[in-house]
Amino acid sequence: MATRDNESNENQQFVEEIDYREIENIQVVGEGSFGVVYKAQWRGIYVAVKNIVSQDEKKAFTVEVRQLSRVNHENIVRLYGACTKEPICLVMEYADGGSLYNVLHCSIYDYTIAHALSWAYQCAKGVEYLHSMRPKPLVHRDLKPPNLLLVNGGTHLKICDFGTAADKNTYMTNNKGSAPWMAPEVFSSSNYSEKCDVYSWSIILWEVMSRKRPYHSRSASALAILWSVHQGRRPPLLRNCPPPIENLMVKCWDKDPAIRLNMKEVATFMHNLMLLFPGANEPIYNENDWTCDEIEDEEPIYEEIITNPTFPDTNGDNTSRVTSLPQPDESTCKPLTVELTNGWDVVDREYELQLQTMPGFDRMVPKHGSTNTVQAGMQSTKTPENVPPTDPNLDNMYMLLDPHLRPATPDLQDPYSRALFEEHKKLAQEYLKVQTELALTAQKKEKLLSTKTVEQQRQQESIRKLQLEKEALLNFRDGLLKQRELLQGANPQGPDD
Repeated sequence: MATRDNESNENQQFVEEIDYREIENIQVVGEGSFGVVYKAQWRGIYVAVKNIVSQDEKKAFTVEVRQLSRVNHENIVRLYGACTKEPICLVMEYADGGSLYNVLHCSIYDYTIAHALSWAYQCAKGVEYLHSMRPKPLVHRDLKPPNLLLVNGGTHLKICDFGTAADKNTYMTNNKGSAPWMAPEVFSSSNYSEKCDVYSWSIILWEVMSRKRPYHSRSASALAILWSVHQGRRPPLLRNCPPPIENLMVKCWDKDPAIRLNMKEVATFMHNLMLLFPGANEPIYNENDWTCDEIEDEEPIYEEIITNPTFPDTNGDNTSRVTSLPQPDESTCKPLTVELTNGWDVVDREYELQLQTMPGFDRMVPKHGSTNTVQAGMQSTKTPENVPPTDPNLDNMYMLLDPHLRPATPDLQDPYSRALFEEHKKLAQEYLKVQTELALTAQKKEKLLSTKTVEQQRQQESIRKLQLEKEALLNFRDGLLKQRELLQGANPQGPDD
């Protein structure tokens, strides 16, 4: 019988062993689910090189090599090869357009409903391919716009970052993923199916249609979003959204995975829908003018989420909806925009930060050659002393944090960088513990208030009954007094007579 290790070796035998000396790193472009990512040149072409800098990240590296070595699809990033000897790295296809997240949340690039539906369709085709693989289908488990690459002027989408992917028949016990796109069953249990990718896809569809970040709020933590989703809340339905698209979206984010469509059904639906929306092949940017600055939504989407969304009449007024794309007519070729007051202001201009242009990069890297968090740690010479180790049971909990709060991947060769990473992880654990305690305390408070209200109602009801009983007794007493007076009037003489 073949062991799991043997199976991994069999899957990896098709990956080319690359000599690291052939790679010429050009610049750091961000960080993925593991390691630092560089734009580099290899054999005359631009590639993305994911370097492994920590022993803890080798597991994710092995997963991604194994899974990517099995796939070959136009909507999935291509793996050229890997360096399995130090320095360990993956050499992958480089996307000049960066991630879909960058395009959605940049201020200078407009796109149409045709582009939005095309991106959703291409994502569905790639995921359908993963789910239909034999003998072991794949579940991505971390679908989100930062993990969707764009090439060819933003018209061609490719799925990447398979560090959390798992075989469909594997008992998936790690709740990995990103909060706004994570299916509720992934958060609440360890046994879930490929339908978790369908849920993530529906949130991506909402995001490309609205051009807003799901559940976005300055005060919304990852745990708050997960708990809100678990309770049944979803992003607000879109005003003027075509009913078939809305029905598809709502059905795919249903809390019950059995109600959701499978990805083959989704891809078929999107294929038929794309026939009605031409223009998806029009580039939205040129390679020479590509740039991206993160923008901050002024409107807090997280606080507008609704419970148990239905299919309301599109002719009626629904204040819980947000502005979306126009109905299919001659205006469908107009750029997709969202009108917000100062909505496109760049965040944190003082540091001139920009989102990285590669997928799976939930961090921000400086522009114009300034130093990022990884490089800053490598330049230091002092080593923090007596940094206590993190709790091994919570070692990966920092992945639940918002991207800007997660520890930067350390330089394994720099003791100071490693120590900072461990210290940051410890702080992240403490932060998550405090957030959890706050959530539990708030829940306990609500329960106490609810209990107090019920007790008050019982007391008021008891007082009302006692008052009625008192009134009844007083009336009974008055009746007895009147009867005594009548008896005395009918017999005025005493008993001696």
